[in-house]
Amino acid sequence: MGRLKQCWSSLLVLAAMVIGTGAVPITYLQSAVAKGAVCLDGSAPAYHFDKGFGSGINNWIVHMEGGGWCTDVASCIKRKGTMKGSSKFMNKDFGFSGILGGKQNTNPDFYNWNRIKVRYCDGSSFTGNVEAVNPANKLFFRGARVWRAVIDDLMAKGMKNAQNAILSGCSAGALAAILHCDTFRAILPRTARVKCVSDAGYFIHGKDISGGSYIQSYYSKVVALHGSAKSLPLSCTSKMRPELCFFPQYVVPFMRTPLFVINAAFDSWQIKNVLAPTAVDKRKEWKTCKLDLKKCSAAQLKTVQGFRDQMMRALSPVHSTPSRGLFLDSCHAHCQGGSAASWSGAKGPQVANTKIAKAVGNWFYGRIFTFIPISRERESTQSFEIVIWGNKTSDFTGEVRRRSLLHKSISQFRGTSMDSAFVDRAWEKWVTGNVGSSGHPLKAAVLINYDPTLPSRLLSTIAEQEGIDIYPVELKQFTDFMRRGNLPTETFVLGSNQYIITSIHENWFAARCLNTTQPAGEGAIVMQTAVYVLVALYDGSIGSASQAMAAADQFASQLSRKNL
Repeated sequence: MGRLKQCWSSLLVLAAMVIGTGAVPITYLQSAVAKGAVCLDGSAPAYHFDKGFGSGINNWIVHMEGGGWCTDVASCIKRKGTMKGSSKFMNKDFGFSGILGGKQNTNPDFYNWNRIKVRYCDGSSFTGNVEAVNPANKLFFRGARVWRAVIDDLMAKGMKNAQNAILSGCSAGALAAILHCDTFRAILPRTARVKCVSDAGYFIHGKDISGGSYIQSYYSKVVALHGSAKSLPLSCTSKMRPELCFFPQYVVPFMRTPLFVINAAFDSWQIKNVLAPTAVDKRKEWKTCKLDLKKCSAAQLKTVQGFRDQMMRALSPVHSTPSRGLFLDSCHAHCQGGSAASWSGAKGPQVANTKIAKAVGNWFYGRIFTFIPISRERESTQSFEIVIWGNKTSDFTGEVRRRSLLHKSISQFRGTSMDSAFVDRAWEKWVTGNVGSSGHPLKAAVLINYDPTLPSRLLSTIAEQEGIDIYPVELKQFTDFMRRGNLPTETFVLGSNQYIITSIHENWFAARCLNTTQPAGEGAIVMQTAVYVLVALYDGSIGSASQAMAAADQFASQLSRKNL
């Protein structure tokens, strides 16, 4: 559990220090009031603007503040008496740090850009759009108008000449960055490089501890109260109910603008409010666990790990598209790009010596495509992982040029003679103890005669199979996938299941099923020997994966000893 302990240690550092670059004064957008673009209480929207300089004079980053949502009149009335509902209560100055930082040593790629922090005062992730105002409560649901008024004001102040631009945000503001991303792209010059960054805004349509989805009903109330439906991406609302379009996993597949997601697999807000919301935890069994994972029982940790699996599946639209990027760490945290300590500090989250700042910068400028396989650390029933994806893209049209950098590539096969009699005997003995229904580590296995030097039109022959009926023609997509060698960037199909690779090693890789109907999920271990590919399929999550790996390795080792 060392990785998680490291994250907790980092969070203590972050809580103890806020590294800023000097106070940036507030700008009240009084001209927006006449347009009806106002906070919940009717006050003017506001933002903080630190002007760019030098090579960054025509580069812009617009960062939207987070702060949850209000779902009914009572919670919105309470909110309008705070800085999250009224600019009257906002602090007049704000210290910029992290992705907005103005110091080259802590924010090397964006320090001299025009940097703007848009204050959040509408409670709808900048999507509210209700014309009428009830005189009894005097609440204004105008978040979408606030967003557009701020953008129009920035365009007049020079953003219309942008060469590079990023729309970003934290939490509810990060969700807004996703929802408004394509519109932001459309407003700016066609020649500009425009991308979006979401920090802790990838709220998933997940199941809670009761088996239901409390978060769906919660978002449904937000959308209904604020009249958000007309402001959500039409590409999504034309295909499903508006409240579902508050979930990034349903919006991102239709996005055209490049997106980078920064998120914690064990997102602290989502564990508290998506997995174990107070309204569902009637007996308060999760009260301490959801605040501190070190205080969770073994059963609760298993549930938390299951939530991480839900997160991984929901993130599929991000890591399955070349123009998008993902930095997913194992911290129990929420919003990690707002301080220099977590953005680029020595004790902040990093993967293979890659910090968040470097990952985002590399992705934005297309400097490198990087895939760092999942790393696992185990203690009792726990397993935590870190994944980072980056991409190299040419422009908004989606033409992609990419090169992959793998620590170790899958070994090439070596041609050799096959002892079919030995393979038959070894297979029969192996499947008897390892493949079957309950009590066995694997539910099915396929052994494929495979020579990567042959053209893809020559179908591989199935040497053996158990627990599954699959024909050679059905393996063509899989063998073509293997020959192309783009393991980190593509998915593959076996039977009726689609898989995405989660870790790559010297002569094997692991994958998870994207369209599973199993509560605990399904996985695959694919091992290569000199002339065979062994595909081992299993049901379950981390513990099951370990058993499946051991079983597959047992048979692959027998083949390797015979140079097969």
